[in-house]
Amino acid sequence: MSDLTYDEVGATGGHLPAGYHHTRMERVVGHGRADFDRAAELLFAGEVQLRAGAEVRMSEDPLREGTRVEMRVRLGPLVFRIPCLVVWAARTPDACGFAYGTLPGHPERGEERFELRLAPSGDVVFTIMAFSRPGRWFTRLGGPVARRYQEWMTRRYLAALDAPGFSGRA
Repeated sequence: MSDLTYDEVGATGGHLPAGYHHTRMERVVGHGRADFDRAAELLFAGEVQLRAGAEVRMSEDPLREGTRVEMRVRLGPLVFRIPCLVVWAARTPDACGFAYGTLPGHPERGEERFELRLAPSGDVVFTIMAFSRPGRWFTRLGGPVARRYQEWMTRRYLAALDAPGFSGRA
């Protein structure tokens, strides 16, 4: 994992490190075992990023620790390359998720974690946690705008599993 552009590998699984912008958002995206299983399938297939508007290529499908994820995001006429490496992935009967870290060429430096859990109430809860700081000249220059874009994308990721038809719901 020596090509990662940050040192705090795995920190989205615990206390987020100082010196970074932190994001934590969650949303209920379904209810019951069938919704959880379907959401997990979509999550590990890269559908969250795809449904949020990114072009996605993965070195393995379903993704797992060590999978390289190459995304491209278009913003008007600009195309941003977003290379990542999955640094953690796990699945249990009531929880699953993965985290990926930034590789050289990514606009940011840091890590993002996507987790699903089937709560005792039956709710399927989707949580995204991240820490990041600018990794390229244009994200340093665009500071607050880049941060707003990142938060907007996080909301799109959360909504991706709550879209009509994801589990047969209207």
